[in-house]
This record gives sequence, C-alpha cells and structure tokens, in this order.
Amino acid sequence: MTFLIRHISFTADHREIVRTSRVEHDSVTIGRGAENDIALPDLGVDPKHARIERRDDRRIAVVALGTLGFEIDGRTVRRGDIDAAKGAELGFGGHRITVTRDAEGQVLLTVQRVAAVSDTAGERDEATAYSLKGLLPGRRMTAWILAVAILLGFLALPIWSFVNHSRADARSIYAFRADRSWSSGPLSRAHHALEGNCEACHQQAFVSVRDDSCKACHRDVHDHASPARLAGARAAPGATGRILGGIAHLFNKPGPGACVDCHREHEGAGPMQPTPQVFCADCHAALKSRLADTKIGDAGDFGTAHPQFRPLVAVVPGARPVLARVSLDGTPIERNGLKFPHKLHLDAAGGVARMAQTMRARYGFGDALVCADCHMPIADGTRFLPVTMERNCQMCHSLGFDRIGGTIRTLRHGDIPQMEADLRALYRSTSPPPPAELAAARRRPGLHAQGQVYHAYFGAVAARPASAEAAIAAVFSKGGACFDCHVVAPPGGGGATDWTVLPVNQPARYMMHGWFDHAAHRTEKCESCHTARHSSSAEDLLLPGIRTCRTCHAGESAAAKVPSSCAMCHSYHADMNAPWVPATRRNRVRGPQPAVSAGGGATN
Repeated sequence: MTFLIRHISFTADHREIVRTSRVEHDSVTIGRGAENDIALPDLGVDPKHARIERRDDRRIAVVALGTLGFEIDGRTVRRGDIDAAKGAELGFGGHRITVTRDAEGQVLLTVQRVAAVSDTAGERDEATAYSLKGLLPGRRMTAWILAVAILLGFLALPIWSFVNHSRADARSIYAFRADRSWSSGPLSRAHHALEGNCEACHQQAFVSVRDDSCKACHRDVHDHASPARLAGARAAPGATGRILGGIAHLFNKPGPGACVDCHREHEGAGPMQPTPQVFCADCHAALKSRLADTKIGDAGDFGTAHPQFRPLVAVVPGARPVLARVSLDGTPIERNGLKFPHKLHLDAAGGVARMAQTMRARYGFGDALVCADCHMPIADGTRFLPVTMERNCQMCHSLGFDRIGGTIRTLRHGDIPQMEADLRALYRSTSPPPPAELAAARRRPGLHAQGQVYHAYFGAVAARPASAEAAIAAVFSKGGACFDCHVVAPPGGGGATDWTVLPVNQPARYMMHGWFDHAAHRTEKCESCHTARHSSSAEDLLLPGIRTCRTCHAGESAAAKVPSSCAMCHSYHADMNAPWVPATRRNRVRGPQPAVSAGGGATN
C-alpha cells in the first residue's frame, strides 16, 4: 500500500517549491518529531501527533496519538474516517494536509504551511509568541541606539580620557583609561614595561608613533645606510602606492623608512614579530638596477632569489692575516696557518681511532673520534670554543721532552723563546737520555699521550741531535713537533732564534653580514653540513653553500620546511649582532667574537 506525500513551500518571492516522497506502508505518522513520516516543525503539533491508516479502497482513518486533536474540514476531533473518493482537509497547528486519491489508487497527502499558532494566543507566528520581540524597540531605533553608544564609548569617551588624565595617573593600576579600548592587543615582551603608559610612544593624539619616540630609548641604533642611499635604493611607488601613501599622510602616518614600517607592536605579548620579507625585498630584489655601484647581490627570497654565500676568510696567514670575501661556488681555501687533516683524525679505521679506544675510559671517546670530541659549544650553543693545544690536542700530542724523577718537563706551546731556552738547558745536562728511552720515543701519537716523554726532536732523527741548535732545528723541520702541525717560516739568517711559527687564525664568525645559530640546528649531525670526513687539508673551507641550507630553508613561504624570512639571518641596522633570536633565548649575549690565534672554533 502506497502513500504519496507532497510538501509544498514558497520562496521569498512566492515561487512554489514541491518536494515529493513515497511511503510503502499501511499507515503514516504525523508529528513534530523528525522520526515521523510527515514531520511538521510547529509548536502546535505534538511530537507524535496522529496516524493516517488506509482501511480499504474507500476508507481512510485518522487517529490522534497525543494529547491534542486535529481538524477535519474545520471540525476538531481525535478520530475520523475519510471517504477516499471525496477526500478531506486535515489541520495540524499551522499546517494543512489535503487527503485525496490519484488515478492509480494511491493516497495523495499534500502538506502545506498556512499559519503558525502559539500555545495560547491562537493564530500567530511561534517565533513571535516565544520571543521578546514585542518588548524591544524596532530595528531602526535599535540601530541608532547602537551607533550612538559606539560613538560615545569608543570615540568621545576615549578622547576625553586621553585629554584629561595626567601622566601620574597613567602609571596607576586604578586609573580609568577609556582610550585603552583603542589598543589592538598587548605590547610585546620587549616593551611590556610600557603597558599603561601609552604616551611614551603615542605622544600626540591621532598621530602615528614617530621615530623620535623610539630613539628616546634606543639611542645606539645604527642606520641601515645613509638617508640618500636608502632613498636611491627604494623603488618609486606606482599609482596604487601613491594613493595609499596619500591616505597614510592624511592620517599622520610617517613616510617610508620609519621605525614603525618594520617594528610592529600590539600583536601579542610574546616576542615582537619579525619583519615581513617584502619590507627588505622592496629594495634588495632589484638593488643593482637602482644602485649600480653596490657590491651587494640582488636578493628577493632565500629559496629562489639569493646570491651564494661569501664568507670572510684569511687569504694570507700571519699575526695580522689578510682577509677577503670569497664565494662558496667553487672550492675556496683558507690560509689559516694550520696543518690539520680532518680525514686522518675522523677515520674510523685508522691509528687515531685505535688510540681513541685506548683513551676511552679517561676522556669518554667512542670507537673513533667525532666532531664533538674537539669542537665544544659555548654556553648558549650559538658558536664553539676555540680549539686549543692544552684542552683539545695535548691529550694525544704530548709536549713532554724530559723526565726528572717522576716529573715530566713540557715544552711551552706558543712560546718559541721559552721552548728554545728549555732545549738548551736540556743539553747542558751531564748525561744524555738512555738508549732504551730513545727507542721508546715516538714519531706520531701512539700508546703514550699526555704525561709521557716525547723528546725534543720528537723522533725526527734516529739518534739524539749533536747540539741544542740541531735539536731546535729538528723541532721546526719536517717530522718535528711544530712543523707537522703548523706553518713554519725558516730563519732569515739570524740563527735559530729566527724560527717563526705562523699564528693559527680561527675566526669565530665567517658570515659578517648574516647570523647563524648552531643551537637551533642541534638536531642535525655535523656531517649534514660540514664534509670534514673527506677533507685532507686544513686549508679546506668546510662551510656549507646555499644549496645545503635550502634543503630546509626555502624562503618565507609557509610551504617551506622551515619558513625563513630575511630577518631570520640579517639585521637591518648596521651592527654585528643577531637580528632576531628565538623567544627562549632572547636574553642571550649575541655580540660578535673576535678572531683568535693559536686556537679556534666553529663559526657562523
């Protein structure tokens, strides 16, 4: 047995919408609940109100199931029979259901909403019956009331508060400040002390913060470049830019290049937000086209438009090395005055690894040396301590040259006159070292390390040198203690005292116009960026090129593994400090470290 249900509704422009459904049962239920075959969203209808049953081909019965009855052709009843041939109109709240039979013998139920009723007031819309609409002013009056309230609360009252309060009141936690409603958010951590003292920066009403307000505290801030240079580097604004500039000027916003163009406040209580990349790219993306004499390459995005790194390295060694910037595109070298093969010391199958295994209990080495055995980070992890003979090398490369009882005499590393004096004093002794001790002397680090006699000439000859001068010459010659590790300059005709060992130049920083933080990369292995295991010469510049950095840092795009804007590595102000530091390390000392001699460390 089939019931054909047609729901008729109307759009706002009175167009009719008909939705038809079919129920293959002997009966259908009517009610407000969604589980009914005919669901009527009407407060005048019970959740399960009535049931329509087809008794035979002529009779259709309607039975009330809830506490309310229904209408049949205008009469309220709780039960009724309908002649299918004649049909009838049923009333349920504000809905009418017309019952007829079509040509195929199906019962056709046409549902249409005609009005809504309340529980007591008769025929009126239930939204009105169950709301406070009748107690409130009209929409127009409400709009005017709200507009006036907004003007009073967020314009007139804040202006009055700004004009009439004193600076002493500004610091009181009990002072009423209506103009605080204008604040778009809390100050950053750097300016947290200025909370409640708006006039420290906003010195004039309806005037943007001026540079003079910033410089009142930040007295040592350097300019990025001279004003004339900055003006020449900045691209001329287009039509849209000129319109926006005119609007900004109308609202007393300072011109381009102001502090507030870069440093944005009221964006959260954490660290101040870094400068968007577009601020830098406006000038640097096509800098050479406007400043033809610049030595800086064009840079618009680190991932797609950035020149290769050009670190500052020593090209001529010495106490005052000659420095120059070189590109990492080729295979640049650094004349640092040191002879140190990384490959030899990191070889897991070589003699150095075997010696490390014998010293494991004392120094904590593994099966072979690793980078961390010699390169030790400073307290904040940004850079590394210089590698020194006393802390890092002497444990394997002993400078002991004589034994007196149970005491080992040691050469003074880095002090050539003292070393020569110690060797001459040794040769004044009445007896030379015994042959057995000479046989135990070593040419390279082996079984014996710090605390063992190495002899003045370190096994450079098969027997003891004939004189102190010969022993000194042996130290500075091939196979000698100094020669094998350092660049040695022979005497210039003035005798043995003219031997010179070039100082080792270990700069603490290579990228003088950029910033690198090793602590931020502590999850990476050293070999990920530095190819030290394959370096056979201390002159190899083991700095990663831009291609290596781009495996993670692909510009400001959110799709990058590590979104990297210009401010991550570069400072706008012309100093040597880090431009932006993570919030967890904001109080870190970030100044540059000078280059050091006879020691060294990793750099940025």
